[in-house]
Amino acid sequence: MGQEDARILDKTAIRNAATIIVLRDAGTRPRVLMGQRGMDAAFMPSKFVFPGGAVDPVDAEVPWARPPSDECLERLSKGADLPPGAILNAATRELWEETGLLLGTKDARADGFDAPPGWRGFLKTGHLPDGAASQFVFRAITPPGRPRRFDARFFLTDADALATDPDDFSRAEDELSHLQWVPLDEVRSFDKPFITEVVLAEISAILNGNSRPGVPFFNNSGEESVFERL
Repeated sequence: MGQEDARILDKTAIRNAATIIVLRDAGTRPRVLMGQRGMDAAFMPSKFVFPGGAVDPVDAEVPWARPPSDECLERLSKGADLPPGAILNAATRELWEETGLLLGTKDARADGFDAPPGWRGFLKTGHLPDGAASQFVFRAITPPGRPRRFDARFFLTDADALATDPDDFSRAEDELSHLQWVPLDEVRSFDKPFITEVVLAEISAILNGNSRPGVPFFNNSGEESVFERL
């Protein structure tokens, strides 16, 4: 296989993904929800990360209790090859699966909706995802040469928007261990991916009112890394 074929193969391996940063005690001592990936994981083993994962096609089928803002949808649509609703819903689903925490609003439509795989447990609670509860804050494509590559969108939400007890992880699946609320002033001591550090810096800027307009985007889809703002 030639170099050009290798580049094409690597590019097509990029999967859409969504990650959610749940923030707690923003006005006092801010904390974010993180968990540790397994030591045998193919991607980022043993690292502390935010809940998140790949977007499933069925994520586009689930309606919102409240839609996100038009600005959020417009930014999610830029350079996307799937509906923005699927990306945002994937973050909500991954939060539910990996932590057992529910980001949604009670809605009668949930009871009669034919839930797709991955959403049945969520919708059985009588909730639909709350698209208005999350802010699109970051996007990054994994650089070439990594065992797995993702076009990851990061969302920020406040723990007050959760419909469940933020300390109850009893419904979580076993993908993440050591789930905990990490104070931002202690997070440097945790073993985490480089991109997580960059995202945390953006979260700190948002909290301090120093963030720049637009959504930061580390675009590694080509041969050179390009920094953009959406």
